[in-house]
Amino acid sequence: MSASCRLDIKVTPNASRDQVVGWNGDILRIKVRSPALDGRANEAVCEFLSETLGLPRSGVALLRVATSRQKVIQISGLDGPAVRAKLAG
Repeated sequence: MSASCRLDIKVTPNASRDQVVGWNGDILRIKVRSPALDGRANEAVCEFLSETLGLPRSGVALLRVATSRQKVIQISGLDGPAVRAKLAG
C-alpha cells in the first residue's frame, strides 16, 4: 500500500505569487495567484502542491469544500511527516 495523507489547508487567492505561507497548527496556509473564480484557485492549489511535493498532478486531489477557503486535500505518494518535511523548507 502506498503512502498517503490528508491535509487541511486554508487558501488565499489573488496573491502576488504562489507560495506556502506556513503551518497554523495542523492547517497549512497557501497563497495562489489564481482568482477564486470557476475553480481556478482550486486547480492552482493542486498544481502548486504537486510541483512543490514532487508528485504527479494525479497525486493531489481536492476532497472537500471546493467553494471555501478552507479545504481538505488528499496526497497520494507521501505520508504526513514527509509532506510536512518537504513543505517546511
